[in-house]
Amino acid sequence: MCGIVGFTGNRAAQPILLDGLARLEYRGYDSSGVATVNGKLYVRKAIGRIAELRSVLDQQPLAGNMGICNTRWATHGNVSEANAHPHLGGDGAIAIVHNGVIENYDALKRQLQGQGVQFKSQTDTEVIAQLIAANLKDDLAEAVRKTLPLLKGTYGLAVVSPRFPGLIVGARLGSPLVIGLGDGEHFLASDASALVGYTKKVIYLEDNQICVLTPDRCEIFGADQNPAAADVHALDWDPGDAALGEFPHFMLKEIYEQPDVIDRAMAGRLDEAEATAHFEGLNLDPAQLRQIERIIMTACGTSYHAAMIGEHLFEQFARMPVEVEYASEFRYRNPPIDKNTIVVGITQSGETADTLAAIRESKRKGQRTIGVCNVVGSSIAREVDGGIYLHAGPEIGVASTKAFTAQVTVLTLLAVHFGRMRHLSFHAGRRILDELQAMPNILRETLRCHDQVADIARKYQAASNMLYLGRQYLYPMALEGALKLKEISYVHAEGYPAAEMKHGPIALVDEGTPSVFLVPHSSVYDKVMSNLEEIKARGGPVIAIATADDPHVEAKADDVICVPSVPEYLQPLVTAIPLQLLAYHVALLRGCDIDKPRNLAKSVTVE
Repeated sequence: MCGIVGFTGNRAAQPILLDGLARLEYRGYDSSGVATVNGKLYVRKAIGRIAELRSVLDQQPLAGNMGICNTRWATHGNVSEANAHPHLGGDGAIAIVHNGVIENYDALKRQLQGQGVQFKSQTDTEVIAQLIAANLKDDLAEAVRKTLPLLKGTYGLAVVSPRFPGLIVGARLGSPLVIGLGDGEHFLASDASALVGYTKKVIYLEDNQICVLTPDRCEIFGADQNPAAADVHALDWDPGDAALGEFPHFMLKEIYEQPDVIDRAMAGRLDEAEATAHFEGLNLDPAQLRQIERIIMTACGTSYHAAMIGEHLFEQFARMPVEVEYASEFRYRNPPIDKNTIVVGITQSGETADTLAAIRESKRKGQRTIGVCNVVGSSIAREVDGGIYLHAGPEIGVASTKAFTAQVTVLTLLAVHFGRMRHLSFHAGRRILDELQAMPNILRETLRCHDQVADIARKYQAASNMLYLGRQYLYPMALEGALKLKEISYVHAEGYPAAEMKHGPIALVDEGTPSVFLVPHSSVYDKVMSNLEEIKARGGPVIAIATADDPHVEAKADDVICVPSVPEYLQPLVTAIPLQLLAYHVALLRGCDIDKPRNLAKSVTVE
């Protein structure tokens, strides 16, 4: 959850560390801190956002050509300067930043206190720092190696010591670390986005590996302490991808990027001659794919809602049974799964702890696994048997928007791929591809609803509860719309299948509880309209997202947001935009921090 950046080279470290840390603020933003080595350790910390740390450093700048820094998402101990990283061990013998959770820290802390060690924080991280300091003799990497077996839990670590100028030691288990390669300099970060603009070559550290970095040296060692081979990956993100440009918030920028995201998700994957889609990274030949009889999709949060849409897509196009499982629950269950079942893990970051654990458990039991994720070289991308990248570019806003759209697009293509090997006709496959290729321009048209949605948000900004209702493909969108509102505006919202209102939630309806109905033309249009009228009969305000020029909806709803007419399976893509914009504008009017909502982190790397 926390953001880590490290640098060693011949340039001043502070501006590089701060720049990288600002790009990782979405990973944790309760407090932050930086440590540099310049003869001895110098540390600066601040409560709050990176801007607060920057102000401290303006007054008290740090010299030195190497250092580490961190932006914290609190897990142990309250938000305070004492609990902010970096943490020191041995009265300044070492400094450490840490992402993860050490489950046995309390027992280790009591043991160290019994030896006379005094702690200055409530964190699990300081325990690691004190252990490394206690093990430190003539080799910093060896002190880290001796400490790691004592730790139970997850960690991404960066460690420095004034006794070893120019040296950074990194280690990972369950929390990501990426090395940036330079000419006479090296970088370390918990996310490659921190390195954009500084390097084009990165190495993703594996679990149980340690890296030793100096300006001129990058060494990686495995759990057996022997040198480990490492693949160098190209970092092809553009620095502009992580910049706001003309937009006031990353979330709004990423909403507007969705037409282009669909184009990138389809690029190179459409085979019009065969009326299908192709994926280079599945690592399954056609015979193996035809043997698959069942699919389990596992995910968390917004990715879970994309998986629910995927379930409908596979049932419709491939006639295959699909189960969608919360990864946090699936990892602890022991369901019977036959050999012809494939497990698909869906994640934006590729580091989601529960999804990664579910994938590992599936592999342990002999299941084939496929990952759908956005980050090249991420843990899930490396561990699955086959993978599909979203190519959405870096998503900075904590509330996922464009990654969700890319997931739905990729799952549509994957359903066509499976369908064409089974029951889907050439004509149907070609029609779907044509309809998908039209979607970028249709989404650009959909974005014209922006001003209308902003007006509706002003009308309902004071509501303390909202209901979101849809059916079939749009039930997952009701869940997603409610989640977006909760995430960034802190308004209580719930999503339901529209017909389920009668089975309890309708008791919540009153004149102060707006209901957002997803009611574009569909096979269940009349049913949803009946549900809408039930809400109106009880005095509930209705916001309808409907097909343009629908007189029936206009006559019944208090407010109507019009979207283009598209086939049912594509309605999640066009309804996503007004749902995202509604959440955005309600949050804006309520004065919320849109890109960094309270208590949330972009990449949930701890359980």
